[in-house]
Amino acid sequence: MPHPALTFQVMTEADWPDVQRVYAEGIATGMGTFESTPPESFVDFIKTKIASACVVARDARGALAAWAVLIPVSSRHVYRGVAEMSLYVAASHRGQRVGDALMREMVRLSEAQGFWTLQSSTFPQNTASLALQQRHGFHIVGIREKIGRMSHGPLAGQWCDTLLLERRSKTVGCV
Repeated sequence: MPHPALTFQVMTEADWPDVQRVYAEGIATGMGTFESTPPESFVDFIKTKIASACVVARDARGALAAWAVLIPVSSRHVYRGVAEMSLYVAASHRGQRVGDALMREMVRLSEAQGFWTLQSSTFPQNTASLALQQRHGFHIVGIREKIGRMSHGPLAGQWCDTLLLERRSKTVGCV
């Protein structure tokens, strides 16, 4: 069921200031990414993403509530239907099921574009993100132990694990 107060659209350069701000909010938690700052420009941000699968969610007032992107996991043709998903909810919209609404939209969009597997890499401490993903069919397939050293936040200086999660489509690919 869609979130009644949200609209979804493909991300454009005009969205970048809001996307960059929400990304910085996620970075500030110290549990969203190993990145310490968002990219400086939309061009730098979007160059590694699947542009047609970068989505912003705006509330009834037009404020950016969340954004999500798909990133190819490989340039090899055999993996063309596998993408990493990244999703960030604005601090002002957390706890309002915005992530659920955007996750449903991203699953719909990814399947419409032929993706059969979505994956993510999530810190074990990020229980809200793990719960969101698991509500939408993601499951933990492994632990990447001490995969990177955190430069900021409450885990600064520590070598951190991430959980590798994936979601297989029930309608696209080998079903």
